[in-house]
Amino acid sequence: MALDINSIRADFPILSRILPNGKQLVYFDNAATSQKPQCVIDEMTRYYETYNSNAHRANHTLADEATTALENARKEIAQFFGTKPGNLVYTSGATEAINLVSYGWAKYNLKEGDVIVLTEMEHHADIVPWQELSKEKGIEVRYVPINTETYTLDMDAFEVAVKDASLVCVTHTSNVLGIRNPIEQIIQISKKYGAYILLDCAQGAPHEKIDFSALKADFIAISAHKMAGPTGIGCLLVSSERLEEMGPFMTGGSMIRKVTTEGSTFQEGHAMFETGTPRIAEAIGWGAAVKWLSQFEMKDIHDHVHEIAAWTGKEMNKIPGIKIYGDPSNKNSSGAVSFLHETIQSQDLAFLLDEGGFAVRTGHHCAQPLMDALGVPSTNRASFWIYNTQEEAESFISHLRNVCERFA
Repeated sequence: MALDINSIRADFPILSRILPNGKQLVYFDNAATSQKPQCVIDEMTRYYETYNSNAHRANHTLADEATTALENARKEIAQFFGTKPGNLVYTSGATEAINLVSYGWAKYNLKEGDVIVLTEMEHHADIVPWQELSKEKGIEVRYVPINTETYTLDMDAFEVAVKDASLVCVTHTSNVLGIRNPIEQIIQISKKYGAYILLDCAQGAPHEKIDFSALKADFIAISAHKMAGPTGIGCLLVSSERLEEMGPFMTGGSMIRKVTTEGSTFQEGHAMFETGTPRIAEAIGWGAAVKWLSQFEMKDIHDHVHEIAAWTGKEMNKIPGIKIYGDPSNKNSSGAVSFLHETIQSQDLAFLLDEGGFAVRTGHHCAQPLMDALGVPSTNRASFWIYNTQEEAESFISHLRNVCERFA
């Protein structure tokens, strides 16, 4: 079913913003963070205005309301991702979720000589924790290369790398290339060899339905802010079997059962990992975001984004000097179009695009090993989502063409 884009755009107040230079904002930086619909802003504001209180701490009216809202949001989010509330741990985002797997599971269950398999297209958040754990415990870290002609993972190399691995950590969708990895095949092969699976779904969750139960991964990391939710919150989805094997990641209030001067005992399940004051407003906002998203079919969102990205990529290829990294025409592309001009430095190009009102990302995108594989220090990236329009894409291409003709 076709999306009513004008109606959708009306839900996002920021999209009507006029920038200081008088240009209408065109927001093409969705792979970094999405904008927030009014309902998310309203629910978070209502919490602060009417029942701001700490959760799980007291029995007064406001505390009860805050606790109920926090846990109702957990139910809403867990249902959206095809799991039970007890299998969802609130985190600050996908980065903390991955670190939770590293220091809350792998630290307790992996030993010297065990193997962790990563890929060249991982975000730094799915590289650095494993490098640090490798230093601490003597674990081997392997990287599966990409094919730089097709921009896809070398699956033959993957199967070789995983044969004696204990854990496979792979991004669902590349934040640079927009490529969706063959997740189902990766899980099948990994399970065949007895390896556990961590999926970084920060980029995948805004573009397709992530069903934890159906995928049968062991861990899934997700950020709220890329899928209409607020910043500062995400989650780790974890299977019941792996949850039982985990130990404390951070310690302090909330996660304890009893503390004496002689020692402490901890809560069980997800409560062990939610230390300190909960992310109450953020959880409420994320709950509102998934309610908002639930009115649409994720396939319709993906098809809309893909149509714009494919058209944009095709038109970019007609501009002399522009090179695209990735394949926006691929039916599984997430709508991220990374590109460079052969003579205009990427940061200069970003400033010139901003002068036209176009917000795009520039840099290494926290994916320097991938940049090394591509042979470039950085790229520009336009990334689209549910509220972007074909007219915005056409305006972008027109401005980009004019910039390249003028400054090349």
